[in-house]
Amino acid sequence: MNPQANLIFIISLMLGTTITISSNHWIMAWTGLEINTLAILPLISKSHHPRAIEAATKYFLTQAAASALVLFSSMTNAWHTGQWDITQLTHPTSSLILTSAIAMKLGLVPFHFWFPEVLQGSPLTTGLLLSTIMKLPPIALLYMTSPSLNPTMLTTLAILSTALGGWMGLNQTQIRKILAFSSISHLGWMAIIIVYNPKLTLLNFYLYAMMTATIFLTLNTIKVLKLSTLMTAWTKIPSLNAMLLLTLLSLAGLPPLTGFLPKWLIIQELTKQDMAPAATLISLLSLLSLFFYLRLAYCTTITLPPHTTNHMKQWRTNKPTNIMIAILTTMSVMLLPISPMILTIV
Repeated sequence: MNPQANLIFIISLMLGTTITISSNHWIMAWTGLEINTLAILPLISKSHHPRAIEAATKYFLTQAAASALVLFSSMTNAWHTGQWDITQLTHPTSSLILTSAIAMKLGLVPFHFWFPEVLQGSPLTTGLLLSTIMKLPPIALLYMTSPSLNPTMLTTLAILSTALGGWMGLNQTQIRKILAFSSISHLGWMAIIIVYNPKLTLLNFYLYAMMTATIFLTLNTIKVLKLSTLMTAWTKIPSLNAMLLLTLLSLAGLPPLTGFLPKWLIIQELTKQDMAPAATLISLLSLLSLFFYLRLAYCTTITLPPHTTNHMKQWRTNKPTNIMIAILTTMSVMLLPISPMILTIV
């Protein structure tokens, strides 16, 4: 793709995200969401592969439907209350429609079908944008409307997302699809706590985005898309592979790594809200996703393919690892000890 065009699309993405996050009026928020959708489409379909075109079409259709629902819910609220302010979403029907629209934008169950397909059809760098930056505006809208959302509906969506995200990722061999189901599972953790402690949702999102960015950038550096190629990629940059193992375990939420922090705080907050059964259920369901993270980690560092056919050993690349990956990897693994400081900032 032309570098100038690429730059325009990236700037449009940042602009759309900024407009949505900083707006008070529903129409401005909707405009930001639309700019985002239109800016990411060329980045998804830039390879001209039929799968990429299919992914862009699916993405456009689902996001257009979700944006229409956002507009519909805000208009219904304005009709009943006379308010266009995002924080004044008080009408229950509008609240339900908005929750469905945001669930569709984020890829929460039962509106999750598009996300693995779109991620599988996109390049790794675009997949990184889809999994992190594109999730920020909808989460910001949920954050702003959190006092008027329906807790029962969100808890149901969250538990279903964690269950399906873990369960459907078990049988995958394509790494982008595994990361898509991992994203759905993490969104379940964010959705369950948004009504009770919205700041925890934001903290969870920031840490999730950081760990996912690390994994996507690492995979992009070693040029790996499938589990079978991941098994033979350890010779390229062994130190980076070792850190990828730790980042995957951090994303799974194992102590003493960074990913344990949001899970720990969310379980604590749910227990305070007398939701111990929900906390127990969501913790048990996250064991499903732990299985495929362990599978990825196993393929990354521990094993060679269990077959006798010869395979080419990759040449070790001498190019230095990106400083960005080094910083993100360190943060993805080592932030748990400074969690008191993180909590005071949040």
